[in-house]
This record gives sequence, C-alpha cells and structure tokens, in this order.
Amino acid sequence: MENHPPTTKRSRGVLWQEVDASPDLLLIHFDQPERYPFLLESTSYNIGHAADRNRYDILFAFPEEVLTLEYPDHRTMDGRKIPEPDFLDSLDAWFAEEQNNATTLYSLPPDIPFRGGWFLYLGYELAGQIEPVLYPHLTKNTDTSPVEAKFPIAAAWRIPAAIIRDKQKRKTILVTETHRASFLVKMERDLLSAGSGSTLSIPVTTPHTGNHGQFAETGHGNRDLQTAALLREPMQEDPFRQFLERIAKITRYIREGDVFQVNLSRGWRGLLREGITPAHVYDRIRRYNPAPFAGLATWNDFAIISSSPERLIHMHDGIVETRPIAGTHPRDQNPITDSKLSNALMAHPKERAEHIMLIDLERNDLGRICQHGSVEVNELMVLESYAHVHHIVSNIRGRLTPDATPGKILRAVFPGGTITGCPKVRCMEIINELEQVRRGPYTGTMGYLNRDGSADLNILIRTICQHDNRISLRAGSGIVADSSPERELRETCDKARGPLQALFGQ
Repeated sequence: MENHPPTTKRSRGVLWQEVDASPDLLLIHFDQPERYPFLLESTSYNIGHAADRNRYDILFAFPEEVLTLEYPDHRTMDGRKIPEPDFLDSLDAWFAEEQNNATTLYSLPPDIPFRGGWFLYLGYELAGQIEPVLYPHLTKNTDTSPVEAKFPIAAAWRIPAAIIRDKQKRKTILVTETHRASFLVKMERDLLSAGSGSTLSIPVTTPHTGNHGQFAETGHGNRDLQTAALLREPMQEDPFRQFLERIAKITRYIREGDVFQVNLSRGWRGLLREGITPAHVYDRIRRYNPAPFAGLATWNDFAIISSSPERLIHMHDGIVETRPIAGTHPRDQNPITDSKLSNALMAHPKERAEHIMLIDLERNDLGRICQHGSVEVNELMVLESYAHVHHIVSNIRGRLTPDATPGKILRAVFPGGTITGCPKVRCMEIINELEQVRRGPYTGTMGYLNRDGSADLNILIRTICQHDNRISLRAGSGIVADSSPERELRETCDKARGPLQALFGQ
C-alpha cells in the first residue's frame, strides 16, 4: 500500500492496493450482493475490440447514500423526501459538495477508471425532466403492470470503494476513499476468498431434478443444467402485426415532414424459474452475447442485466466522447457468408445515410457542452462485429466548457440519439404514442461518475430488466422513409437473439 500525506478531517483522498489475483468479480457479487451490488464489465475482451474499452472490470463496493427519483416526481435521499425538484440538479449539488471535500487523488495511476464517486442509473423517462415538453407524454402511460414500469426513474448511489480487475496485467486493484480505509482489508479478504479462477461456477437447484448443477463453461457439474432454460414458461412476445402497423404510422409521419428517423422497439416478457438470481442470468448473457459495456445492477427487488455494445458518454481530462451505433446486419456461422453480410452493411446506402444523420445529431448534442470548434468525429463508420450482429460505429469527441457539470452534460446527450431518432424530441413523442408503455431502463443508461468529473456510461440496449422473478427485454430498429417493415422486424429479432438464447439455454 502507498504512503499518503495527512489530510484534513473533511478531506477525502484515495487509497489503493494492488493484488496479484484476477478472479471473476461476479463470484464476489454472488456471495455478497448487498455489499457489492453493481458490476460493470467488458465481456468482449477476447473478441478483438479495442483494448481501451475492454481492459477493466469494476465491482462497486459498500454503497452509502442513494438519491432516487420515483413516479411522479418524488425525490428521496436515503428514503427521505427532498425538496429539490430536479434529479440532475440534485446530482450536481451533491457532486459540488463532494468536490469541496475531495483532495488530490494521491498517486492513483491515471488510467484506473474508478476512484470514488457514484454509480448512476437513469431510466428513459428521465427525459421528461430534461425536456419539459415531453413530461406529459412520458408520464401519461399509467399502466404499472409491465416490469419496466416498476423501476424508479433514476437513482445515484454514493460509492466509496471498488474492486477493479485489470485484464491486461491480470491483476486486481482495490480502491477506497481515505475515510473508509478499513474497506481495503474487507475487500482483499472477499477477493481472496473468491479464488483466483477466471470462470464462474454458481450452484443452483433446478425444480425438475432437485440436484445441484453449475452455470459455467468449465465443464464441471451437469451439462444439461448448464444449458437449461432459466425460464418457468415460454416468453410472451409483442405481436409482429402490431409492430408492422406502427412502422406504417411512422412512415406517414416521415412523409408529412415531422421526423426523419424513429427508433421503434418491441418487447418480450417472461418468468424466471425458482432459485434463478440476477447473477445466473447475467452469467448466461455475458457468455451468449459478449459486449464491451456489459453490467449488472441489483437493489431491492430490481435488477438490470445488460450486454450493451454502446457507450453513451465517456469523460476524462476535460474530453467528452460518445460512441453511436447505427446500422445493423445479422451474422452467419459460415465465414464467407458472414463476410458478405458485413460488407453489405458497410456499403448499404440506407444504413450509411441513417448513420451520418445520427452523427450530426450527436455532434449537435456535444456542441451544447463543448468548446466552440472542438467537436470532431475521430472514428467514422467503422465495423464492429458481435456474437449475433454486425454494427456500424463512430466516435465523436470534444473538449468540455469550464462550466460543464455532470448534470449539464447528461442533459445534453440523454437519451442517446441512436435509440430515439431525429429530431430527438418529436421522435420521443411518437415513440410514446406508438409503444404505449414506459421503457424504464431500456435505452436509459448506467455507469459511474467520479468525484473528479470523469465518467463512463453505457446505453441500456441488449438488456434484461428484472423485478422479483418477472423479466422483460426490448429491442428496436431505426425506421426511415424507405425502410422495409419486414426487414426492420427481423432486425429486432437479430438484436434480441443473444439475450433470448441466454434465457432459453440454446
């Protein structure tokens, strides 16, 4: 452990310790989910994606105060109602208070991603506070039966400590704020008790046998249990005809000049078998659908289980970047056919035009909080291939203005343009009119915010929402003037294939 200079009574620096072990962090969460409720992972580390987006996994530890926004506009801090009318304003005030209490982050290597701060979850409906014109649209869907409608609108947990796994060096870094120095000992003990293995092996009792098996790729235990369905019964799926009819309505809006593109989604719903926890579901989804911005968040009776390929924002050293995905083709097991599909995607006029339009939208969003002339597209229309789909991806970045607070930045970019459409506000009105349900976590975001203002948040797509034993999943497609309705329908199935196969055990 490093030696650090003394601090004042209220100052909060950072202590850190390196451990020669690289266990699966999900094991630690599974053993103590209340102590370690949030996990962010880059589960596509070994499939050729850029190392800077895949190097670290973070298990957030010892959550403290929580700021929550519930329906309808009910804000609480650790269960106590607070008067501040706006969630992001409350977050900014909290951030400013903690900045006043923080000291230099003593000798912590600059590339260590988390150094004390918050774990954030923002549901899609938070847009009603960001754009007041949307508020009546996003709150009028009062059906509280869907899983997504059970979730709070947004939450921010104060997190003083974390276990960070460096996959490049095969080491683990323990980080805690100085006023919680004892957490280092506790985290090291929990880390070492989880073992040094790199695969997960979680026992679960299945109702049809009563025997214990393991969900793992190690080959241990009963293979049938490793691939068994996690569901009690077949999932319910939104009707195809309903989705096609909604596409027809969107194309009319486009012809009338209301919008250029709308991201329309459809859903699947189901029940988990007895004894299946969010950790079981996440273990499956990270193996069936590896992704750079995956994660698991559990609290109370809620869980967000994500295998997202998309980043909403990353902030570090005054630079903010967003990484939009727009353009999708399915993959094929035959390498020759798969290569043809990826080439067809990159050359497809409709996909390219849609992507360029959304790049312009994201550039405009960043321009609201970046210095004049600093916004640039530093990666333009590159191919990223995942387990089930090919995507077209770009990266846009800019230098933040001095007065850009976390709340202001999130107002500028949330929700992401790729999962709403263009122009964003009118598209969200149409989405609400046609989908007629709250999206909740779907197309929202989760990630972390440090006390120094650095942050990394994903977009919650390829994501399963869980409340008690009920689960839901949504997938969408960008509808433009010349969209083929049947092809857009197939695209939703292609995007949902990974999470669905994880649930079915196929």
